Amino acid sequence: MFPLRDTQPSYTKPVVTIVLIAINVFVFLFELSLDDWTRNAFVATYGLVPDHFAASSLITSTFLHGGWMHLLGNMWFLWIFGDNVEDILGHGKYVLFYLACGAAAGLTQSVLTTDPRVPMVGASGAIAGVMGAYMVKFPHARIVTLIPILLFFTIDIPAWIMLIYWFVTQFFNGVGSIAYSHVSEGGGVAFFAHVGGFIMGAILISVMGTQQRYTRRRDLYW
Repeated sequence: MFPLRDTQPSYTKPVVTIVLIAINVFVFLFELSLDDWTRNAFVATYGLVPDHFAASSLITSTFLHGGWMHLLGNMWFLWIFGDNVEDILGHGKYVLFYLACGAAAGLTQSVLTTDPRVPMVGASGAIAGVMGAYMVKFPHARIVTLIPILLFFTIDIPAWIMLIYWFVTQFFNGVGSIAYSHVSEGGGVAFFAHVGGFIMGAILISVMGTQQRYTRRRDLYW
């Protein structure tokens, strides 16, 4: 399942979400401008390497990506879900929320990784936090979703169904990656980063407090 758009309106311009997307694209283009040796050194320095843990890399690693599909997939999910979470938190809180989810995702994967020598990169853990928050606050929003079964078709799915399905698949893929690593090199996707980020996002959105105007809208329409 691949989300195409959501039906939940946003009442403010998602300035932070746009800036985050721009920074991720800029950093990735900078990565591409480097030669192979320099790029590997750059990723080793600013990616999250559990064997050589540095607190700063919990943040810097979220702005690095391993390829075009990695980048575009992450930015698409951020664009779909990020505007609404930014809308209800406000720009300042949303920045702190996003970075906290990214850090929680990195810590989770660091503890549960099967190869602590491999640098972890990508915004998906932080974006998983955004998705967790979206599920808590907009469970009944509809997600227009692409379903590739023989032919491609779209269907409207309630947000809570799609996001819980996504979370469960990430969790079991993470468990499977641990078992897989015992018989092979494994590696690839940091599934537990997604799990950790999602849970952190669901928790934080409940304790950080939302904009007063969102509370008024909710009371009016719910």
